[in-house]
Amino acid sequence: MENHTPAYEVTIERLSYGADSIAHLDDGKTVFVQGGVPGDTVRISIAEERGRFSRGRIEEVLEPSALRVQPHCAYAGICGGCPWASVAHDYQLKVKRQLVIDALTRIGHMSEERAQALVSPTVDVGPAVSYRNKIELAVARQGGRTVVGMHASSAGIVKVDSCPLFDAPSKKAVRALSGALGYLLGSQDLHVERVGIRASKRTGDTEIALWTEAGPFPRARVAKVIGDALPASSLVRVMGKGSKAARRIAGVERLSGKGHWTERILDETMHISAPSFFQVNTRGAEKLVGCVLSGLAVTEDDEAMDLYCGAGTFTLPLARRAGFVSAVESYGPAVRDLRRNLEQAGIDNVDAIGGDAGLEFPDTDADVIVVDPPRAGLDESVIEKLSAQPARAIAYVSCDPATLARDLARFEERGAFSPASIVPHDLFPQTFHVECVALMARAGA
Repeated sequence: MENHTPAYEVTIERLSYGADSIAHLDDGKTVFVQGGVPGDTVRISIAEERGRFSRGRIEEVLEPSALRVQPHCAYAGICGGCPWASVAHDYQLKVKRQLVIDALTRIGHMSEERAQALVSPTVDVGPAVSYRNKIELAVARQGGRTVVGMHASSAGIVKVDSCPLFDAPSKKAVRALSGALGYLLGSQDLHVERVGIRASKRTGDTEIALWTEAGPFPRARVAKVIGDALPASSLVRVMGKGSKAARRIAGVERLSGKGHWTERILDETMHISAPSFFQVNTRGAEKLVGCVLSGLAVTEDDEAMDLYCGAGTFTLPLARRAGFVSAVESYGPAVRDLRRNLEQAGIDNVDAIGGDAGLEFPDTDADVIVVDPPRAGLDESVIEKLSAQPARAIAYVSCDPATLARDLARFEERGAFSPASIVPHDLFPQTFHVECVALMARAGA
């Protein structure tokens, strides 16, 4: 006897901060629907039941929304990298602004009127495709064989020939590397967990980073096979140890080439090692730097502070304009990259401090401050120390509207700094992610 899954007809109402859209069943229950576009009328089946909500799967688009567009990629509905690929880009920009406003009101307890006044229209930083300087390929065993590809939107890995978001000099980069890895891993378990590819059309550099467990490794053979398939300026192995939930880097081996990647951003050439963070959208990073410098109005008499500074994306341009910069970064590889970038740029007015921002908080009185914390946002102890600073302004760069809203409220509770403007930037088109620059001025100023 056939098992028929019940089908429901719903209208997609809005996009969520996540991969799903939101609709409601006839009984009022919320259902999260993957791939829905606001205004769509769709037939769905229920993939998962929860107490307060369900998760639905589109079986048929009965009446497409005027906001629905043809995806740029044949894998868009399967690969998890482009959850908004079917949504018109202009509408994506509007939604991202609203997501920031929603976080400010819901989490930051700000009035709707004030949030609307603070948040600018989302900045469109450039092309909605071919914007990423980095992609990652996942490696897993499926059906008794090793598969290399992208994470699927549901589960598993999807084999892809290319990624339209990747701004690589060679459009065959993904296919060539996937083929070489498939060949290598088909004959030997190299304990490869993932593979990163960074590429720059500005410098011509391409770096391949193999993330593996620590242990013996056929370096020469791997370098030969991958080098024949995809010539790169750098091929490295990043070795990890410990459980996957708490993986630590045990070391980085140069298998061939320079051992690092370079990118040109504004007037600076950045040298980045494989473990170090760098914005995946170079054009977008330039927009962020411009927004921060404009908002802070840095002068040569200013003492600046740059917390969570990474390899120096904001530190270097700050140092070109300010009298002195105290830069703090906790991640060892990024600290080494920062010091190398400062040396090669001939910049000597920066104190590059390695350590936790709370524990190694600079013993100085800053005029202007930049903070660019990870997704978890700022620790309360750091907010306390920043609030005690005499600075005229703080630029808070955030990749998560929820933690930004929480932290802005914490600053206001202390009474020293208050948000003056928030500018969302669309660094990640086709996704729900949004990067913000929140400028905080002295309260009452």
